[in-house]
Amino acid sequence: MRWLVLLLALAPLPASAAVLAAARTLPAGTVITAADIRAIDGDRPGLSDPSQAIGLQTRITIHEGRPLQASLLQAPRLIGRNQMHPLVFQRGALRIVTTARTLSDGAAGDVIRVMNLESRATISAVVQPDGSLVALK
Repeated sequence: MRWLVLLLALAPLPASAAVLAAARTLPAGTVITAADIRAIDGDRPGLSDPSQAIGLQTRITIHEGRPLQASLLQAPRLIGRNQMHPLVFQRGALRIVTTARTLSDGAAGDVIRVMNLESRATISAVVQPDGSLVALK
Protein backbone atom coordinates (compact mmCIF):
# COMPACT_ATOMS: atom_id res chain seq x y z
CA MET A 1 0.00 0.00 0.00
CA ARG A 2 2.83 2.41 0.83
CA TRP A 3 4.49 1.77 -2.50
CA LEU A 4 1.22 2.66 -4.27
CA VAL A 5 1.00 5.98 -2.43
CA LEU A 6 4.66 6.67 -3.20
CA LEU A 7 4.17 5.72 -6.85
CA LEU A 8 1.19 8.05 -7.19
CA ALA A 9 3.07 10.89 -5.48
CA LEU A 10 6.03 10.56 -7.86
CA ALA A 11 3.98 10.16 -11.03
CA PRO A 12 4.09 13.22 -13.28
CA LEU A 13 0.92 15.24 -13.41
CA PRO A 14 -0.71 15.58 -16.80
CA ALA A 15 0.25 18.82 -18.46
CA SER A 16 -2.55 21.28 -18.95
CA ALA A 17 -2.83 22.48 -22.51
CA ALA A 18 -4.10 25.83 -23.69
CA VAL A 19 -7.64 25.67 -25.00
CA LEU A 20 -9.81 28.31 -26.62
CA ALA A 21 -12.54 29.91 -24.53
CA ALA A 22 -15.16 32.56 -25.16
CA ALA A 23 -13.79 36.04 -24.46
CA ARG A 24 -17.36 37.28 -23.93
CA THR A 25 -20.80 35.72 -23.82
CA LEU A 26 -21.60 34.58 -27.37
CA PRO A 27 -25.33 34.34 -28.11
CA ALA A 28 -26.59 31.46 -30.26
CA GLY A 29 -26.04 32.22 -33.93
CA THR A 30 -22.93 34.38 -33.43
CA VAL A 31 -20.27 34.00 -36.10
CA ILE A 32 -16.97 33.75 -34.22
CA THR A 33 -14.16 36.24 -34.90
CA ALA A 34 -10.67 36.46 -33.42
CA ALA A 35 -11.92 39.03 -30.88
CA ASP A 36 -14.46 36.51 -29.52
CA ILE A 37 -11.91 33.92 -28.34
CA ARG A 38 -8.96 33.74 -25.98
CA ALA A 39 -6.57 31.01 -24.88
CA ILE A 40 -6.82 29.69 -21.34
CA ASP A 41 -4.90 27.03 -19.46
CA GLY A 42 -7.00 24.19 -18.27
CA ASP A 43 -7.62 20.49 -18.22
CA ARG A 44 -11.11 20.75 -19.75
CA PRO A 45 -11.43 19.51 -23.33
CA GLY A 46 -11.78 22.02 -26.11
CA LEU A 47 -10.41 23.37 -29.35
CA SER A 48 -6.83 24.61 -29.30
CA ASP A 49 -6.36 26.01 -32.82
CA PRO A 50 -8.13 29.32 -33.59
CA SER A 51 -8.63 28.29 -37.23
CA GLN A 52 -10.96 25.55 -35.99
CA ALA A 53 -13.37 28.14 -34.54
CA ILE A 54 -13.04 31.43 -36.45
CA GLY A 55 -15.77 31.78 -39.06
CA LEU A 56 -18.06 29.17 -37.49
CA GLN A 57 -21.41 29.92 -35.86
CA THR A 58 -22.44 29.05 -32.30
CA ARG A 59 -25.25 26.50 -31.93
CA ILE A 60 -26.13 27.64 -28.40
CA THR A 61 -25.20 30.53 -26.12
CA ILE A 62 -21.60 30.13 -24.91
CA HIS A 63 -20.86 32.02 -21.72
CA GLU A 64 -17.65 33.94 -21.13
CA GLY A 65 -14.76 31.68 -20.09
CA ARG A 66 -16.35 28.43 -21.32
CA PRO A 67 -14.01 26.34 -23.49
CA LEU A 68 -15.05 26.06 -27.13
CA GLN A 69 -15.83 22.55 -28.33
CA ALA A 70 -16.51 21.42 -31.89
CA SER A 71 -19.99 20.22 -30.89
CA LEU A 72 -20.95 23.80 -29.93
CA LEU A 73 -20.13 25.17 -33.40
CA GLN A 74 -21.55 24.78 -36.89
CA ALA A 75 -21.05 26.17 -40.38
CA PRO A 76 -22.70 29.59 -40.71
CA ARG A 77 -26.33 29.42 -41.81
CA LEU A 78 -26.87 31.25 -45.08
CA ILE A 79 -30.57 30.45 -45.37
CA GLY A 80 -33.16 30.72 -42.63
CA ARG A 81 -36.37 28.76 -42.30
CA ASN A 82 -39.50 30.26 -43.86
CA GLN A 83 -37.65 32.71 -46.12
CA MET A 84 -38.35 33.41 -49.79
CA HIS A 85 -35.45 32.67 -52.14
CA PRO A 86 -34.96 32.28 -55.87
CA LEU A 87 -34.77 28.61 -56.86
CA VAL A 88 -32.91 27.58 -60.01
CA PHE A 89 -33.80 24.41 -61.88
CA GLN A 90 -31.47 23.52 -64.73
CA ARG A 91 -31.37 20.57 -67.11
CA GLY A 92 -29.21 20.98 -70.18
CA ALA A 93 -30.16 24.22 -71.94
CA LEU A 94 -33.41 24.56 -69.96
CA ARG A 95 -33.14 26.96 -67.02
CA ILE A 96 -36.11 27.87 -64.84
CA VAL A 97 -35.95 30.40 -62.02
CA THR A 98 -38.85 30.59 -59.60
CA THR A 99 -39.45 31.62 -56.00
CA ALA A 100 -39.40 29.06 -53.20
CA ARG A 101 -40.10 29.13 -49.48
CA THR A 102 -37.43 27.43 -47.38
CA LEU A 103 -38.64 24.79 -44.94
CA SER A 104 -35.42 24.61 -42.90
CA ASP A 105 -32.14 26.43 -42.21
CA GLY A 106 -29.14 25.69 -44.39
CA ALA A 107 -25.42 26.29 -44.69
CA ALA A 108 -23.37 26.12 -47.89
CA GLY A 109 -23.57 22.62 -49.34
CA ASP A 110 -26.59 21.54 -47.27
CA VAL A 111 -29.54 19.87 -48.94
CA ILE A 112 -32.75 21.44 -47.65
CA ARG A 113 -36.44 21.08 -48.41
CA VAL A 114 -38.14 23.99 -50.17
CA MET A 115 -41.66 24.63 -51.44
CA ASN A 116 -42.06 25.88 -54.98
CA LEU A 117 -44.62 28.67 -54.61
CA GLU A 118 -45.92 28.28 -58.18
CA SER A 119 -46.76 24.55 -57.97
CA ARG A 120 -46.85 24.10 -54.16
CA ALA A 121 -44.55 21.09 -54.65
CA THR A 122 -41.95 20.32 -52.01
CA ILE A 123 -38.51 19.55 -53.46
CA SER A 124 -34.89 19.27 -52.31
CA ALA A 125 -32.38 22.00 -53.13
CA VAL A 126 -28.70 22.56 -52.48
CA VAL A 127 -27.60 25.77 -50.75
CA GLN A 128 -24.82 27.42 -52.77
CA PRO A 129 -21.93 29.35 -51.14
CA ASP A 130 -23.49 32.63 -52.31
CA GLY A 131 -26.79 31.75 -50.58
CA SER A 132 -28.72 30.80 -53.72
CA LEU A 133 -30.68 27.54 -54.12
CA VAL A 134 -30.32 24.96 -56.91
CA ALA A 135 -32.94 22.22 -57.27
CA LEU A 136 -31.64 18.65 -57.19
CA LYS A 137 -32.05 16.64 -60.34
